[in-house]
Amino acid sequence: MKYTGAIFDMDGVLFDTERIYQQTWHEMAAERGTELNSDFVKVISGTSGARMHQVIEQYYHVTDGAALAEECRSRIRRKLSVGVPVKEGVREILEFFKGKGMPIAVASSSFARQIEANLHKANLRSYFSEVVSGTEVEYGKPAPDIFLRAASRLGCKPQECFVFEDSENGIRAGYAAGCTTIMVPDLIEPSSEIRQYCTKICGDLVEARKEISDILAGNMC
Repeated sequence: MKYTGAIFDMDGVLFDTERIYQQTWHEMAAERGTELNSDFVKVISGTSGARMHQVIEQYYHVTDGAALAEECRSRIRRKLSVGVPVKEGVREILEFFKGKGMPIAVASSSFARQIEANLHKANLRSYFSEVVSGTEVEYGKPAPDIFLRAASRLGCKPQECFVFEDSENGIRAGYAAGCTTIMVPDLIEPSSEIRQYCTKICGDLVEARKEISDILAGNMC
């Protein structure tokens, strides 16, 4: 297998922000006298657009999920305005791909301005050739659209790209796109079902970098 590009999800992979999202979702639920079921995090993680709105409507018992989605994003912007927590191993794995001459993209369900703001605050923007947000595709994760677009923007075939994801929706999307999926679980351990869609499951990006190095070395043998 030839590899020519790498695509990273943002929340929960590059940045330790998924916890902030979940805290905010629960804050909003408590304010409305609603308690979110334990499976909420798995169902909503990685979603965007109409799918996200449907999840919100189901779990918050409201008719307008779009309004709550925007309220959550607004609260997140305020919380992240003071700084963005970077996950362990991020700079090292980005340097690794840069050293290999492989272009890198972010493919996140977040809005483009939030992605750009996070990358700039963390001084990581220069590593990424392309940034693709959930608003740029018709169907969000678990549909493959966002990864197909990211690969195309990188000038790579999807099957020649690594995808790094923490959510099951993201892994399904990467697998459906034909990419090599590397799961780096954040808040939720991978289910037995999702494991079949993962090429590798790594505890963090430090481990992921070693696995990728081994994969690339094996391809050169």
